[in-house]
Amino acid sequence: MKIIAVVVTYNRLELLKRNIACLRRNKPLSGIIVVNNGSTDGTAEWLDAEEGLTVIHQENVGGSGGFCTGIREAARLQPDWTWCMDDDVFPRADCLEQMMRHADYPHVGILAPRRLLEGEIFTSDFRNYNLTNPLASMYRGKLAGEEITAPTEVAGTAFEGLCIRREAVAQIGLPNKELFIFCDDTDYCLRAVLAGYKILYVPQALMDKQKFFSNDTWAERNRKKKWKRFYHIRNSAYLNHHYGRNWAVRHLRSFIGVSGYLLTALFTAPFSKAYRFSDIPRLWQAYRDGVKERLGKYPSL
Repeated sequence: MKIIAVVVTYNRLELLKRNIACLRRNKPLSGIIVVNNGSTDGTAEWLDAEEGLTVIHQENVGGSGGFCTGIREAARLQPDWTWCMDDDVFPRADCLEQMMRHADYPHVGILAPRRLLEGEIFTSDFRNYNLTNPLASMYRGKLAGEEITAPTEVAGTAFEGLCIRREAVAQIGLPNKELFIFCDDTDYCLRAVLAGYKILYVPQALMDKQKFFSNDTWAERNRKKKWKRFYHIRNSAYLNHHYGRNWAVRHLRSFIGVSGYLLTALFTAPFSKAYRFSDIPRLWQAYRDGVKERLGKYPSL
């Protein structure tokens, strides 16, 4: 069986080194492709000095653009499976082996590992999509809080260790690079499900996830992450509009979501650094871009 790993990295050299070391302990892995999204912290130089890696340097096109590049390059090598992840997850030595035990599961197109954060189960995986009720989340049956001990069918997982069958890539294509960050994994999984493929969550396949600590105040954390909010609002609105099965899901669900951000910005702008009044029209524009399906990188964020 031929399996190629795809790692997308940006300015996290020490985490990348740990990630690659973990990958090299996994069998049966045929190769590792690293997509460097324009890192400026010495990542490029370290990668160029490493042996046994296929390295692609490109401008920062976000996680979605990175996975689009990596999966395209992997497909050229015609692997049976493509194993995708960010640089801040660390598969245990038998992670791949545990997933491959279920490679013959009926109609499976994607295998997903169990992620652990400081030894505790960390999951955003879910069982179903809600494409009809605008007053409820798109994600139904979240695994968080459930005691899962056996391989379980899900409808969505993250680009943090998912393994994609060659036939699935051939049928549904590449991740949507125009999303930049956020919701690219949801979009890809939904396309797989709509194409008739199963996604199998394998709790015995373990992968550790890095936890980040910050001493910043609430306002400082929100100010630093604010640029990401625009992508989250826009891409969520895009998913609802593109896949929603009625007008209310296509427009109202995302409107309800952006309203919370708008109210937060309105009431906190005078008192904190988290938002400014000038952010309000930009938040609204992100929603409008989503429902009009205008994607791509925001040049001014």
